[in-house]
Amino acid sequence: MFFRSKVAGVGSFLPEKVLTNYDLEKMVDTSHDWILQRTGIERRHVVDENEGTSDLCVRAANNALKDANMTVDQIDLIMVATVTPDYKMPACACLVQAKLGAKNIMAFDINAACSGFIYGLFIADQFIKTGAYKNILVIGAENLTRLLNYKDRDTCILFGDGAGAFILSQTSATDENYLMTAHAHAEGAHAELLWSKGGGTRYPISQQVLDDGSHYMQMKGKEIFKNATRTMATACKEALAAINKTAADIDWIVPHQANLRITEAVANQFDFPMARIVSTVHETGNTSAASIPIAFDMAYKDGRIKRGQLILLTAFGAGLTSGSAILRF
Repeated sequence: MFFRSKVAGVGSFLPEKVLTNYDLEKMVDTSHDWILQRTGIERRHVVDENEGTSDLCVRAANNALKDANMTVDQIDLIMVATVTPDYKMPACACLVQAKLGAKNIMAFDINAACSGFIYGLFIADQFIKTGAYKNILVIGAENLTRLLNYKDRDTCILFGDGAGAFILSQTSATDENYLMTAHAHAEGAHAELLWSKGGGTRYPISQQVLDDGSHYMQMKGKEIFKNATRTMATACKEALAAINKTAADIDWIVPHQANLRITEAVANQFDFPMARIVSTVHETGNTSAASIPIAFDMAYKDGRIKRGQLILLTAFGAGLTSGSAILRF
């Protein structure tokens, strides 16, 4: 029997603490106007000292369950897309499973950086199509501010914390509201454009790693901008072609919230109006794998995104990874 997957519920969570551009002016050589002009970011949310990534996941997941009118015992798989898990092991998804009270189900993490949520949707869709699972919790969550070097203005101004979640559920082959297509890619040859070199098994934590700061995120901004625009535009075109649609058929594009200038550059590739692109980067900064579900949920809650609309999701991230998906919500 052939099944489709639909988005049964969405939810998100942003920590209460806010770090504004004006706050950053006191911490690093930058200014509110400089950050806003180059990124579109005004503020970002920061985890409480007692919060971990798994705690953000649980808050977003519970909101998604409420939206779907479901209980946790109906979930039969949990995936967490993150590059900032609570620990190197176990998987953050296992901690989320325990905190939600989900019993004896599969739970695992996905590390595809900012494209992680798209990767998660792609994987979940395969499980549902084959009939292996009926209700899958896909979470994107990051606790990035704990890994930033606040002496490096090229990175510390960009990132924030938060989590977003979708519940993908099995539906019939005749349901018109479903995940129509999803695509995921990687170009590992560009890995060094955005990475945290120290802290893994090749360069384990040592005094030298701490002294030279190689455990912090490092980015080559100009190259990332160029590759982000290229890969996101290509991924969008791939998704549209797969279902024989054009940009004019799309109600909303929800891109990875990395940088407003990147979003504008991608929109120009399609002559797509910015008024129909969901942008929350001014409020959240770049929340990596969490950015698409957070932006989607914010637009859903304020009434921009409605059931029955055709939505295009697209992302790029460290790896370099990229991906896209189109769903009839």
